[in-house]
Formats: sequence, C-alpha cells, structure tokens
Amino acid sequence: MSETRPSFTTRKFLLRTALPVLATVIAICIAVSALVVWSSRETDKIAVARQESLLALVVSQAQLLIAHDQESSTVWDDAVLHVKLTDNEEWLNSNLGSWMSTYFGHDAAYVLNTNDDPIFAFADGKIADKSAYDAVRPTVEPLAAKLREMLRNPDPNGYGERVLSPGASEVLTLGGRPAIVSVKPIVSDTGNIEQTADETYLHVAIRYLDKSFITDLQRDYLFTGLRYSLENELGIDEHSYPLQSSLGQTIGYYIWQPYHPGSTVISQIAPAFAAIVLLMTAIVAALLVVLRLRSQKLQASEEHMNFLALHDSLTGLPNRAHFNDRLDKALSNVKVASLAVLYLDLDRFKQVNDTLGHPVGDELIRQFTARLKGVVENTGVIARLGGDEFTVIVPNAARLSAIETLCENIITAIRHPFDIDGNHIFIGVSIGVAVAPADGTERTELVRKADIALYHAKTAGRGQFAVFGKEMDTMLQQRRTLERELREALSSDTQIQVYYQPLYSARNAKITGVEALLRWRHPQHGWIAPDVFIPIAEDAGMIEALGERVLRQACLDSMSWPIETVAVNVSVVELRNPAYAMKVAKILLSIGMDPTRLELEVTESALTDSAGHCEHNIKALRALGITIALDDFGTGFSSLGRLQQLAVDRIKIDRCFVQGFGRSTNDEAIVRAIIDLAHAKGLRTTAEGVETTEQSDYLRGIGCDDLQGFLLSRPAPVKDIERLLRGSASHSAISTTG
Repeated sequence: MSETRPSFTTRKFLLRTALPVLATVIAICIAVSALVVWSSRETDKIAVARQESLLALVVSQAQLLIAHDQESSTVWDDAVLHVKLTDNEEWLNSNLGSWMSTYFGHDAAYVLNTNDDPIFAFADGKIADKSAYDAVRPTVEPLAAKLREMLRNPDPNGYGERVLSPGASEVLTLGGRPAIVSVKPIVSDTGNIEQTADETYLHVAIRYLDKSFITDLQRDYLFTGLRYSLENELGIDEHSYPLQSSLGQTIGYYIWQPYHPGSTVISQIAPAFAAIVLLMTAIVAALLVVLRLRSQKLQASEEHMNFLALHDSLTGLPNRAHFNDRLDKALSNVKVASLAVLYLDLDRFKQVNDTLGHPVGDELIRQFTARLKGVVENTGVIARLGGDEFTVIVPNAARLSAIETLCENIITAIRHPFDIDGNHIFIGVSIGVAVAPADGTERTELVRKADIALYHAKTAGRGQFAVFGKEMDTMLQQRRTLERELREALSSDTQIQVYYQPLYSARNAKITGVEALLRWRHPQHGWIAPDVFIPIAEDAGMIEALGERVLRQACLDSMSWPIETVAVNVSVVELRNPAYAMKVAKILLSIGMDPTRLELEVTESALTDSAGHCEHNIKALRALGITIALDDFGTGFSSLGRLQQLAVDRIKIDRCFVQGFGRSTNDEAIVRAIIDLAHAKGLRTTAEGVETTEQSDYLRGIGCDDLQGFLLSRPAPVKDIERLLRGSASHSAISTTG
C-alpha cells in the first residue's frame, strides 16, 4: 500500500494538473503562431499597398512639377517676344530647350507656332532638326488643340494659386517608352502683351518615365529591382503597378520586388520562436515540479517584492528610496573620497507625452535609460526619481574635468534622435551637478544644490549642464526679482516693445508679411532675451496678458502696411483658455482689422491638447478667416506623417534644418520632403534661419514659398519696418539693437 500511494498521487497530479497545463500551453503556442502568420501576411499587403500609393503619388507629382517647371520660362514677356523672331535658335535653346533639360531634367522640348508647327526642337541633349517633332506630333496635337480651346474659353474660376497659366498634359507611351507630355502657352507675365488663343505660341515638354526616372525611384524610395514593361510579365516574388493615362487606359507596368516586412520577420523569428516554445514547455514542466516546493516559491516572491520596493518598475533602476540609501552610504565616506551628484531632467518630455501618448513616453524613458547606462557604465549609480527625473551618483569625483566630460558625453548621446514606432523623436537632457564635500555632506542639501544647478542649466537654453556655484542661490533670488519686475513692466508703456521680422517671397524676393516678436527693454539691465522672460511669464501666469498686448499692438501697427499677413506667436497656455478665440475676435473688431491678414503661430503640442480647448479655439479662429501656422516644425517630436493630420495653413521649417545644409546629414532631403508633403496638402511653407545665399538659393529651388532670416532682415522696430516697406531701405539685413 505504501508503494501504491505515491504512484496514485503522481498519476492524479499528471491528469489533473500537468496534462491540462501543458495542453493549454501548446494551444496558446498554436494560436500565437497562427496570429503571427496572419499578421505578417497582412503587414506584407499593407507594405505593398503603401508602395503602390507612393508610386502613384510620385508620378502624379512629376506631372504637376513638369508643368510648374515650364512656367518658369513660358510665363514671361521676353519669351512672348523672342519666339516670334527669326534666326533666334540660340535664345530659344538657352531659355526653352537646353535650360529645361539641364535644370529640370526634361528629356525633350519643342516650341510650336500659331499653326502648331515646330519652330524649335530639342532632343537627346542637343538642338534637333524640326523634323524630330514628326515623331511626337500625333501625340502632341490633341493636347495642343485642347490647350487652345482652354485659351479660347478660359475657366472663370482660374487655375489655382500656384498655377500661372492653363495647360494640357498626359501620361502616355512615346516610341514604346512611358512619358509625360505637357503643353503650356507662352504668355505674358505682366499682362502688358495681349494675344488671342490663335496668336499664342506653345511650349511642349517631355519627361520619360523610365531609365533615369526609375533610377531616381530606386534611389529615393527603395524600390528593389524596379523596371518598366509594356506587358504585365512578372517574375518570382515580383509585383506590378499599372501606369495609366488620365482616361484610365493602361499604357504599361512598373514591376518590382516589393518589401515584405512580415515575411522577413517570420523568417528571422521562426527559429527563435520554436526555441521559445520548447523553452516555455520546459519552463512550465519545471514550474509544475516547483509547485510542490512552497517554501521556495514564497522566498522568491518576497525577494521580488523587495526588489519592487527599491526599484523603478519601468526601467529597473533604483528608485528614490533606494537612491537615498545609496547616497547616505556614499556620503558616510565622503571625507575619504569626494563624490558628485548629477541631477538629470529630460527636455520637452511632457510634449512627447501630450502629443504621442504615454506608451511612447514610457518607451522613450526605457531607451533613454539604456543610453544613459551606456555612457555611465560602471563609473556611477543611476536612479530614477520619477517622471523624467534621474540622478547619478559618481564616486571618486576628485577631478571636476572628469565630471564635466561625463556630462558632455551624456548630452551628446541623448542628442541623437530616438526611433519609436516610426517617430523620430528629438529631445535633450539638462544636468545639474553638486560635489561633496565642497557643496555639502548631507543628502538633502547636496540634492537641493544639484537641483538648483539643473534649473540654471535649463534657463541657459536646455541641453546643457551646470555645476553648482555659490552665486546660483543668488541667481535664483534674481529670478524672483525678475518676475516681479516683469509684472511692473506690463504696466509700463515703454518697457515691453514689439519688433517685426519680415518674411520674403522666395519667388520674387518681395515682402509678403512680418512676424511680431516680443522685446523687453529693462530700465537698468537693457534688453532681456525672450528666452529668459517668456518662461518666467508662463510660470507666473503673465503670458496671457503679454500675448494680448503683442497681438493688439501688432494689429494696430500693421493696419496700413502693404503686406499680406502679420504673424503673432501664441502660447499653449493662451490656446487652452476656452475664451481665447472670442478674445481675438473682439480685438480685431475693435481695431477694424481684416481677420484674413492675421496669422497665428502655434506649436505642435497645441494641436493635440487632451482637453480639446486648443482644437476648438483653432477651429473657431480659422472660421473667422485667421490663418494658422505651425511653428518650429521638425523639432522635438514632429514627423512627416503628421502633416496629413494637422489643421493648419502654413508650415514653418525650424532653423536647425536650414543651418544643417551642406553638412553630412540629411537636412536637405528632410526639408525637401516637408515642402513636397506640405504642398501636396495645400499648405504654404516658410523656412526660418536663412543666413546664407546658398541656403536661400537651395530653398528657392525646391519650391519653398517664403524665407525668413538674418540674410534678408533682422527683427526691427516699427519705424524701421515702415521705412523698409516704403522702399527707402534695401533688402539687406537691418542692423538693430536687441
């Protein structure tokens, strides 16, 4: 009987516990495998659909761009006059032929007279005989006829803000090659030369959609093995997209090997997944055995609870309580060796949470922790106090230069963007440093001084570090004094002033608007930078009064100025006031200003306010006719994909991208992508921080609408702006104080 009892107990354990648990584990593994396979297939479908959409967008944009390129020379008084002259082949080639090829990449160009016969031909990179036109005449003649009909019966609604003249274009096949054929009239840009539809000469531009076009697609958009074929003949793992004319006729196929992220992931994780399944089975089997060892399980549970009590659950770092214990122990030996406390705080972390959500914020904290560990390594103890606040205890900190080097390395490591769910997130870190025993030997005092140093690092412009000095306590008192004096300045008529920085059209270098900028002339300290007093105003609840003041003053000053818009910056604090839109409307009504001349500049965080007040205010303001500009786009947490979601009228590209032109970065490509996507959504673009002619020329070449920066004009007071608008000042920078 004694031998039968253990056997019965074992059989009962297997039947009632082990087998059901193992069966459940196997069922879960099968379900997870099926889910992974299904999701990978769906992912592959989505990836192919996105590549198809991208290909369609590129072809569509190419068709629009060719017509836009033509207008650079076809809408021109000189062109109207020169095409009618005889023996003028050199001029036609320089302005309507080779120039179109070398600058815009057009493959062929023709100029047609009033009878739609060629007077000039350019093909294969050189001037061609006019008979070369006979090869494309059957294709071009219907488009030319369509264009002349449009000239005889112009659309009363016009052709759009960015289109200067009517045009006819089509995607079709020329000599077995896909091509875009665009026909544009050669007309006056000033309107001083009048001509009928039958008197108008035409310009024909041709851009083939194979060879170099395909090479560009492969390079810029990663289409593997892309080729063009008249027939839909697919090889192994190939996918095709029909190239169609405007009438829906398929003229050929783009064929490539699509990117299959799901299948790639499956192939990579399959061995690991199988190993995990086996490992899980082994673990479950082991756990079933361990179930009988109650005492060991209780002991492991207690150890885990102790760990959670002393560590942060998100990062696994020591928490505040553990940090306090470690610092107290380290300070007990501070007389033998010095130590340093680094107080870290992430810059713009709250904006990431508000805009992209807390799950992204949590992942950002984890990735930040990994980078911080990589820099600190074994030289210090890292702790997370909560939120985005971290501390580092650095023992044996005898040399201050070593601590400064460590801080610089941390700041440099965090400056690189974080890639989270397809979002490239730019944040920074500010660091305050206190050293024992020089700054104290007691934990509370040492941490307090590191916190004060952190505050000074943030006020110095963020992304910096500061070592505590005795003068910092004094500077903290000075900040409180500055807050009191700012309140007094608000009641003064002379201290708070509004300066204006012009915006110039990239196309014709004319002033299209101005941006109102707040300035504070302190009676004792002179000019105080906005970066200093604006954060104080926001923290002290004065920003709404400041915002109302600059808005009213800017509207009053610009009432008679010959510009399209006056731009005023709006803080998130103002937009979160449910009555803000009504306040703006009252100001405009009292002044008598046309709302369409006012542009309000907001940051991206204002467009994603969780309470919804910012969104409601923006909708109400736009309903009044006020335009909304998204300021500093591209910094912090902006992404190109968000351009499809933002309810704004203008994108202001941050100066950091413009200043990065010519370096070993992708700033030029990023700016081009922002401009292309913004224009595709019907948004205007302004580039900030233009300081060199090379930057200006490049931005103009990629289609940026407006430019702003020291190269064109510095911020200036009212009298200087009015002098500039009257034409008494040049377009060069205005030298002003402050």
